Amino acid sequence: VDKDALDTQVKERKIQEAAEKARSEEIASEMKQNDKITCMLEERQKNDIRNINKAIIEFQKNFQKPETRHEFDLSDPQALKKDGPARLSDNDPRCTVSGLQKFMGEDLNYGQRMKFQKEQLREWSLQQQKDWKNALAEQKYADYLFDKNRIEFDQKTMEQQQKEEENRHAVCAATKDFNRNQASELAETKKLEKYQKMKDDMDEISSLLQGDLLSENPEQAVSSFGRHRVITDRWKGMNHDQLMAIRYTQQQQVLEKMRLKEEECRRDAEWDRQRLQAARAQLVLERHQQRQNRECRQALDNINAELSQEQRSKNIYLKEEEYSNCPTGQYYAQFNTTSR
Repeated sequence: VDKDALDTQVKERKIQEAAEKARSEEIASEMKQNDKITCMLEERQKNDIRNINKAIIEFQKNFQKPETRHEFDLSDPQALKKDGPARLSDNDPRCTVSGLQKFMGEDLNYGQRMKFQKEQLREWSLQQQKDWKNALAEQKYADYLFDKNRIEFDQKTMEQQQKEEENRHAVCAATKDFNRNQASELAETKKLEKYQKMKDDMDEISSLLQGDLLSENPEQAVSSFGRHRVITDRWKGMNHDQLMAIRYTQQQQVLEKMRLKEEECRRDAEWDRQRLQAARAQLVLERHQQRQNRECRQALDNINAELSQEQRSKNIYLKEEEYSNCPTGQYYAQFNTTSR
């Protein structure tokens, strides 16, 4: 048996029991303190309730006397002495709806009120006639403005159409000029080719007429098909100058072929560029015309919508004025005035 370990456990157990005992004593002291506080609060609450009841009794005694109640007049012994006349004036606050002391048309200033109503009705009639004349004048002026705006818009539309027609004519004229220039260039090119072919034919005829074969030139060994060919039975061999001339001719032919090819490529590129430029100008012009047409249509729609809204508002206003001028409308207006 490990005696030291057992002693240690016993010591720890005693320490734990002492801590639990101290915690229990602390909790008990806190409970006593809480009980004491609870008793004090209950005593204070009882005192507060007693004071409140005392204050309520004093308030009822001083401010809630029997003569201040609503139903005191039913059992008041001095009610007949305090009672007054049922109606003192038109503005008597006791003349309520349920009292049946004042009816419509039975006020004390009936004559003055009727005179005022007649004067007011006459002024209303004059004002209605004036408003009717003003409405007719405004309607005529609005119609005049509408006709004027419509004429101006028609003039602007005609001017726009005229400008579009002029632009179309200008584009057509530019296209015709371009086509005419192209046709003239093509005719000039064909003419130059024909002239070159004729010149080549004349050169060939001249070379045949002035050749060594027909002129019995000692240099007959050269073939008529070209300087690079010879007649085998007459040829004695080429010298250095002939060799150099052949090489030079070959170089010139190569350069001439390259030049012709470059000119042809340049001509094709220029033709493609001009055709693309013309198509692009036509497309830009069409888009510009479409945009102008769309803007014109949108402006016309906005103007028509505004004019329609103004016309509808004026028609409603004129109908209301007509309804107010009819006898039924006047009677309804007089009845509303009398009610007020």
